Amino acid sequence: MTPLGQRLAREIEATGPMPVARYMAECLAHYYGTRDPLGRGGDFTTAPEISQIFGELIGLWLADLWLRAGSPPKVRLVELGPGRGTLMADIRRATARVPGFHAATKVHLVETSPSLRAEQAARMPDAIWHHRIDELPDDAPLLLVANEFFDALPIRQLIRTPAGWRERMVAHGDGGFFEAAGPTPLDALVPAALAGAPEGATVELMPMATAIAAEIGARLAAQGGAALIVDYGYAGPSTGDTLQAVKDHAFTDPFADPGEADLTAHVDFTALAAAAAPARAWKLTTQGNLLAALGIAARTEALAARASPEQAALLRSGTDRLVLPDAMGSLFKALALTGRDWPQPAGFE
Repeated sequence: MTPLGQRLAREIEATGPMPVARYMAECLAHYYGTRDPLGRGGDFTTAPEISQIFGELIGLWLADLWLRAGSPPKVRLVELGPGRGTLMADIRRATARVPGFHAATKVHLVETSPSLRAEQAARMPDAIWHHRIDELPDDAPLLLVANEFFDALPIRQLIRTPAGWRERMVAHGDGGFFEAAGPTPLDALVPAALAGAPEGATVELMPMATAIAAEIGARLAAQGGAALIVDYGYAGPSTGDTLQAVKDHAFTDPFADPGEADLTAHVDFTALAAAAAPARAWKLTTQGNLLAALGIAARTEALAARASPEQAALLRSGTDRLVLPDAMGSLFKALALTGRDWPQPAGFE
């Protein structure tokens, strides 16, 4: 058993089973605090690592909004969970020729992992780092990006038992960690539309994610600006157990080797949009549709025309992976939030 697993097992033995949210938080804190999980040598790969075009188009999306909002002279350019800094580096490179954009924007990165902060600093030494979103300055509009950030936040899981809705807990025994139902009735936490779900159904709640979305919405309403959230998920409310673990680019048991795999859950975009009021939430779209609207096909072919045959093939395969429905195109969704007086974002209705 991993050292973290031993500590969690001792705690469970002393105090009883812990909620899935607590288990997930402990595992994620250890996981992201001790490694660079990205790329071929890591456990998973995100869109900016697949193709530079992803970051280029997001950067131009942000710059276009800034221009149409009147080019405010001071803007906070923010990324939540910036990984290696690849996305923000591509954003900065793609917007370098937009007159006045770089002069107006200062990069702020919200990151808790020391190892990932080091990677980010190598790409953006002039950035300002924060541990939490509430540390961001409140003196200017925000242009905020969160790509595959919300899926890695702890969730609560409620399961329908013969006695009603109970919290899903993590217990420990001779066979290792396993799931168990908690003793406290939690029927009042279940959305009304799901209250009659059958026995065995799971409802997932995102208290940390919705709290962050509420902070973003309040800041956009007060400061102005826009936020783009891209992640895999759905438009809830919906039942289903989406907790999953990835290690070495393959799915694994979330309760094996605590702290040594990436734990994630699908994002309920309806809940995020509701939490972000009073900012304006634009109609949810898919990653594939958004990138298509932003011109990914034309950009891919423009780059491919100047590349070697091998590089051109890689560019096209990367674009396919980002936009095709059976790859990331449909599973990944995009939500845009804006201040009430900011213009309609490109690619959204």
